[in-house]
Amino acid sequence: MKKIAAILLAALLPLAAFAAPSTLVYGTTEKLTDLDTGSSWDFHTWEFFQNISEGLMTYTPGTTNLVPGLAEKLTANAKGDEYTVVLRKGLKFSNGDVLDANVMKWSIDRVVALKGDPESLISSYVDSVTVKDAQTLVFKLKLPAGYFPALLATPPYFPTNPKVYPADKLVHDPTELTGGAYVGVGAYKLVSYKRDQEAVFEKNPNFHGEAGKVDRVTIRYYADSTTLRLALDKGEIDLAYKSLNPADIVDEQKNAKVNTIKLDGAQIRYLAFENSQSVFKDKNLRLALAYLVNRQELLQKVYLGQNKPLYSMIPNGMWGQDTGPYKALGDAQVGKADALLKAAGFTAAKPFAFDLWYTTSHYGDAEVNQAEVLKAQLEKSTLIKVTLKSAEWATYKTQWKNKQMAVYLLGWYPDYIDPDDYTAVFARTEDSVGMGINYSSKEMDALFAKEGASSDIAVRTAAFKQIQALWAKENPTIPLWQGDLYVFTQKNVGGVKIGPTLIFNYNQLTIK
Repeated sequence: MKKIAAILLAALLPLAAFAAPSTLVYGTTEKLTDLDTGSSWDFHTWEFFQNISEGLMTYTPGTTNLVPGLAEKLTANAKGDEYTVVLRKGLKFSNGDVLDANVMKWSIDRVVALKGDPESLISSYVDSVTVKDAQTLVFKLKLPAGYFPALLATPPYFPTNPKVYPADKLVHDPTELTGGAYVGVGAYKLVSYKRDQEAVFEKNPNFHGEAGKVDRVTIRYYADSTTLRLALDKGEIDLAYKSLNPADIVDEQKNAKVNTIKLDGAQIRYLAFENSQSVFKDKNLRLALAYLVNRQELLQKVYLGQNKPLYSMIPNGMWGQDTGPYKALGDAQVGKADALLKAAGFTAAKPFAFDLWYTTSHYGDAEVNQAEVLKAQLEKSTLIKVTLKSAEWATYKTQWKNKQMAVYLLGWYPDYIDPDDYTAVFARTEDSVGMGINYSSKEMDALFAKEGASSDIAVRTAAFKQIQALWAKENPTIPLWQGDLYVFTQKNVGGVKIGPTLIFNYNQLTIK
């Protein structure tokens, strides 16, 4: 009997060995920008990097628990302005190339040198990076920063392979890389990419951490939310994430054939101004718009009551938030707005006319409806005339860089979980340039320096209270709402772990 059992076992082994690889198909309306940690600064592209690469620090999936990633150990000096990182031993890229401290330094220095959008996440904080030995890096900071370990979990600090990436230019597509393919250190490797059509990932055999439970993840890109929903309902995709129309979200939550996962989103939406040379250089005109916005009406008309009104750039539920200043301004205060507009010389015969911009390809189909509702709210004042204009996302980014949009709709997803990340990037002089906001205030900069230099939560909370009070007077941006996120999956899909960081780890996904 033992001999027979052994023969049967031997016969069965090849079947397991040649079993079809498991594949999960994920649909989205998002777009990839540049396949380069030196230039990409958007939710979906960072999601790519968080799966095909990794930071020195990372997060336990679905939580805000910061843990070592590529690092084995992280220590700080007593002052908090110098951090020493010891890398894990034996780290390799997906093609077998060695990852050591010299490669890490090269990668970080490259991001700074190329001066793409996210380089400020390094240059605003780091004075120098030195290699102590093949396994050890030393970061000397410009100022003490208690939240620096969280910055090390962001893609600008991720490694890029110097044998694959050019040192002197940013990369848009994998075809621009030496060898024509991305080489990373994440749980998955990118094996195929057709822009705006499909991306295919397979497990990286050289990943040091938890291996993916699904052999292959395929992302399919959809032109709009309607076709994304149809693909879900037809079973053409296993998972739909970002973004369905509000009405479709309501319907899918009632659909017994799919799983609904509702997430407390950390993303916020806001109106951004070009503060340095546009018509909105006048802070009273920015304040007039702040008076006219009606958040509850906007959410009800556009999002069917989904999402939450936001009265601070710091999101609801995060420490340091103070909604008092913006709630004191109120919503739909036409009389107060008119007083400011009349003082600026505008009349019903000669109204304040400006273009309100929105993007057609980044935030879902409801974006045009949001722009239309905001236009109607602003024109409740007879002293305002709004013209709506739109652009595809890549063009939109170029236009804000070139100061071509005076006021425009934007969204923000956190780089690191801290109030600083919801404020400094928009209103600290050196950082606001990257978002096209170009706001500069010595008073605001001093407050950011104060909160950034302290690890005392009480000191930082007090500084953020002052920042938010000043914000409601200056309005470099106007907070609108905080989003709820929804993931819809087929019944055989599990392992969706997207926490407050909004990091979507593909290696946690399962499919039966």
